[in-house]
Amino acid sequence: MELQQMRYVLAVAETNSFTRAAERCRVVQSALSHQIARLERELGARLFERTSRRVRLTPAGAAFLPAARQCLEAADRAAAEVSAAVGEVRGRLSVGLVPTVAAVDIPGALGEFRQRYPHVRIGLCVNAGENLVEKIRHGALDVAFLGLPATVRPEGVAARELARDRLVAIVAPGHPLAGASSVDLHRLSSEVFVDLPAGTAARSQTDQAFAAAGLVREVAFEVTAADYITRLVEQNLCVAMLPAAYVPQLTGIATLEVEDAPGRVEYVVWNTSSRTPAASAFLALLAADSPQATEPAGRAVG
Repeated sequence: MELQQMRYVLAVAETNSFTRAAERCRVVQSALSHQIARLERELGARLFERTSRRVRLTPAGAAFLPAARQCLEAADRAAAEVSAAVGEVRGRLSVGLVPTVAAVDIPGALGEFRQRYPHVRIGLCVNAGENLVEKIRHGALDVAFLGLPATVRPEGVAARELARDRLVAIVAPGHPLAGASSVDLHRLSSEVFVDLPAGTAARSQTDQAFAAAGLVREVAFEVTAADYITRLVEQNLCVAMLPAAYVPQLTGIATLEVEDAPGRVEYVVWNTSSRTPAASAFLALLAADSPQATEPAGRAVG
């Protein structure tokens, strides 16, 4: 069994096509098909069901895939460690973030990192904070940027606090509140809201604030992208609450201070037990790997 065969299997599984997999791997399709067939003979099981219309994993292929990924990741990490030992940073850097991160200019930081370490492949994942923490704990991500309620800390990962912030309200320019400088939760509770899905960390900070004040609000729209929140607010369909540091980049909305707004803390988090040379270099660039960082403990929250 060879690593290259595993790469071919992974490429076919991700593209659902031998042709596209061959293009990704930069080999002729016949060579890729031959190597996968050879691997199937060695394993004594077919990994893919092939028809004229589609390709999909067999149960044996689905069972093979997680271990194959781990083998390839281990091989890549071994090569990266050797490069680091001789003064080069190579391999892959996987970064996750929630959409409303404002404490760090992520594109700018990645751009600077790419200039310093051009041989590192960079991957970026935008997701909910709780999902990112799980990905860090399981090694699927190297570094992640989170925004959590002030009452919650990330657990099970190493973390450093980046900034503290409060939520503000955003409304359409034609909304009755648009001319006000501030508002409170009681007044906002009579409005229709757009927010992120229930159960996410970003949503919970607002839900908790209204519940603590003994108020109930109507969330008529649930979206997964922060930019879509603004598009709905622009149409005067609803109002929203977003981090104050994130809002200045938005257009077409009016912003109000919320007198009893919930607090929010942004963190950078990583896994100390599986940190790659590329992750160490990125954290050093951010000046995140410092004595201020907290070490992992307990179950992941976030």
